[in-house]
Amino acid sequence: MSIKKRNCILYNCQQVDYQSAWDWQKSLQKERILNSNCSDALIVLEHPPVYTLGTGSSLEFLKFDPLQTEYELYRVERGGEVTYHCPGQIVAYPLLNLRYYQQDLHWYLRQLEEVIIQILDLHNLTGERIDGLTGVWIEDRKVAAIGIKVSKWITMHGFALNVCPDLSGFDRIVPCGIVDRSVGSMAEFIPNISLDLVRQQVITVFGEIFEVEMLAGD
Repeated sequence: MSIKKRNCILYNCQQVDYQSAWDWQKSLQKERILNSNCSDALIVLEHPPVYTLGTGSSLEFLKFDPLQTEYELYRVERGGEVTYHCPGQIVAYPLLNLRYYQQDLHWYLRQLEEVIIQILDLHNLTGERIDGLTGVWIEDRKVAAIGIKVSKWITMHGFALNVCPDLSGFDRIVPCGIVDRSVGSMAEFIPNISLDLVRQQVITVFGEIFEVEMLAGD
């Protein structure tokens, strides 16, 4: 007899500004902290160009003055160092109740990495983990960054997969605080890659890895 899958509400958006998406996540997380019977949720979107710093991120990894800058910059409650979001990068924000999965943050991070590795495999690209670091690399280039926040076992923030972004924005930071490795994208290996195809693969593979039933949200 098959076990009924948990429902996961999918919010499949196009481009959403960072502040709006951040507020939305916090609202969804709070709702799930207050009511553990809520379905899980997954927000998939792109952001306009924006830099974000994790809770303990060091400003030394910025190559511009955060007090005198034209660039949008936020310090948020996720783990990890500074990163950059822009169009052409698929961002996924899962709101999961880990009590229904494993109450283990390392397990959760490895599962997010596995989603990306399996997506890359669909394109005959080999995604790799690096011991002691979080994220996914192709050869020596980091193509996916991960940063999470978990409260009362409810997740927020998530991962960003570089499909076909303009990578020049990463030149203004030391991405994720890693000085000896570069950032890359899927498009560097597959020049005409379809962003829409990868977006759908993110949704499908996420559902498979976490064994959830994806339901379209409003």
